[in-house]
Amino acid sequence: MSMNLTLQSAAGETLERWHQMVAQHDLSRLPELLHEQAVFRSPVAHKPYQGAPVVSLILNTVIKVFSGFTYHRQLASGDGLSVVLEFSASVANRELKGIDLIRFDEAGKIVEFEVMVRPMSGLQALGEEMGRRLAPYLKAEQP
Repeated sequence: MSMNLTLQSAAGETLERWHQMVAQHDLSRLPELLHEQAVFRSPVAHKPYQGAPVVSLILNTVIKVFSGFTYHRQLASGDGLSVVLEFSASVANRELKGIDLIRFDEAGKIVEFEVMVRPMSGLQALGEEMGRRLAPYLKAEQP
């Protein structure tokens, strides 16, 4: 996937590292890209999850849950600090499409990561599998 030239330099560098990690199915260095107060907005949770450790845990888990994960399109905001990434994947033999909405700060750190998924059957499969793997931890961390 090629870089969108409208992203600010630091945000573009972070996004390129994100794409490399996803391609390698290894998000172990993700904490380096996250702002310490990063927020994750889940398609199945009512409230956002806050803090780099929980955001890293969620994203490191979801990359293991998805199979056939592929990014298709990338669109940047006018200020160069946000990007929308369209993806497809499957979970438990359910196909899904979605978008990652990522907002960066001026230093290129990820400050917000929001996911939207469709159709409902894919979202349900994702929610069930993520819940099975993370429920005890996320319930303890939920604000």
